[in-house]
Amino acid sequence: MDSSAVKAVTVDDVRGAHKMLFGVARVTAMEGSRYLSQLVGAPVHLKCENLQRTGSFKIRGAYVRIAGLSPVERAAGVVAASAGNHAQGVALAASLLGVRSTVFMPVGAPLPKVAATREYGAEVRLHGQVVDETLRAAQEYAESTGAVFIHPFDHPDVVAGQGTVGLEILEQCPEVRTIVVGVGGGGLAAGIAVAVKELRPDVKVVGVQAEGAAAYPPSLAAGHPVALEKVATMADGIMVGRPGDVPFGIVGSLVDEVRTVSEDELSSALLLCLERAKLVVEPAGASPVAALLSAPDTFEGPVVAVLSGGNVDPLLMQRILRHGMAAAGRYLSLRLRLSDRPGALATLLGVLSGTDANVLDVSHVRTDPRLGLTEVEVELHLETKGPEHCRAVVEALRRSSYTVLTSV
Repeated sequence: MDSSAVKAVTVDDVRGAHKMLFGVARVTAMEGSRYLSQLVGAPVHLKCENLQRTGSFKIRGAYVRIAGLSPVERAAGVVAASAGNHAQGVALAASLLGVRSTVFMPVGAPLPKVAATREYGAEVRLHGQVVDETLRAAQEYAESTGAVFIHPFDHPDVVAGQGTVGLEILEQCPEVRTIVVGVGGGGLAAGIAVAVKELRPDVKVVGVQAEGAAAYPPSLAAGHPVALEKVATMADGIMVGRPGDVPFGIVGSLVDEVRTVSEDELSSALLLCLERAKLVVEPAGASPVAALLSAPDTFEGPVVAVLSGGNVDPLLMQRILRHGMAAAGRYLSLRLRLSDRPGALATLLGVLSGTDANVLDVSHVRTDPRLGLTEVEVELHLETKGPEHCRAVVEALRRSSYTVLTSV
């Protein structure tokens, strides 16, 4: 791996960033998780960057980057492109430093994130349907106006700022043996690795990517950043199609391993954070917890999982929680056919009542050409108690002579 990229950011840079961020970024809490500790067989702690100012770690790198600009550069203002966390981090950092900021966001960006970015002091411009289009618009704006483009992860100052999370982890949990952190472009993982490996080379740093946006495994195999043809994941905070040049060299040299997690694992992790830890965490922030859930016996403890952010749109949260409940066997969707006669639905509901499943929603279809003249198709959504309960519900219906077409 390219050692020059590692030398671009040193532990002294991270220490300098830590001093610069005093009074700006919060020293976020470290919370123990009894459930995850029992699962892993060793203490597990959650580093709560979801409780950071602006709701994520991004304020750290954004502030250090903008604070390092010359007076002439500050006078020209800064510009950024983001669907959420970086946008808010840049907006607040620029406001604190008295620098004018313009943030380009996709047209479909969640309204709460757009509103928060404006409230932090940025001029928001909605452009493009995807972040790549928004990014190009921001870069064109920088070229035409002289504003300084603030990259979300591909700059040494940004990496140094994010690395302050690593210094705090070592201070708060000096006995740590493994740090698990989500990876998108790689700025956070790279910064943490720089800080931790210099001071505690025995600590293992594990990166986690969503399966649908896992650019690091093929890039590390190739020895250089490789762009994915497409990315798709609910974890928009780590939905990056190509590693950054600066963080890539550091991750390749200092991060011990990069794993991937599925969408089901991400939604289950988010649900666990909400129910067990009472923490609102976005899918990207829950990725380290997803990795712990998927292979708990492969981590040496004590473990620190970095919850990198908590900015999740309420509508998306609703969909993810439903998905997470289904993945955990707590939510069951059924489609079946029955005779279209009075009392048929009541009889069906009676059978379900005997299984102790809670019926959330019922819908009828009578006009589908696949149905017989005296048939009706019924779709039900049920709240259940786990995978075994789901199987028991389906089996009870079949024993009562119902034909279950699908069960999810």
